[in-house]
Amino acid sequence: MNYNNTNSSSILKDIVLFAVRVFVGFAMLSHGFPKLQMLLEGGKIEFFDFIGLGPQISLGLTVFAEFVCSILLILGLFTRVALGFLVFTMAIAAFFVHGGDPFEKREMSLIYLSVYLLLIACGPGKISVDHMIEKRKRASDW
Repeated sequence: MNYNNTNSSSILKDIVLFAVRVFVGFAMLSHGFPKLQMLLEGGKIEFFDFIGLGPQISLGLTVFAEFVCSILLILGLFTRVALGFLVFTMAIAAFFVHGGDPFEKREMSLIYLSVYLLLIACGPGKISVDHMIEKRKRASDW
């Protein structure tokens, strides 16, 4: 029995990438959804103003990253672009929002940041909309 089979290794890699994308995407949705509700309620918004455009715009950008980009990550659609927004958001959370806090407060954003960087390096895998689009593009090339 050949344990170094490249094909089975590739299938396992794609399954793991899919599982990580889906799990981390849904986990981040649990952070983004309450922020979406806060944005839609329309009351006074108190939120970290990370780019100096006001708390409402900062909250809107965070909702875009944590909610919309997490859905894109789950689907594997525009994966690396979505991950770019998520990396930026987690870096802001880890180093600015919780920058002065003890490690325990920054730990979660650093873990998300690490997983997002790993996914950028590995790509979405074959179980993704991105892969289907790329496969279709290659099939239509002359």
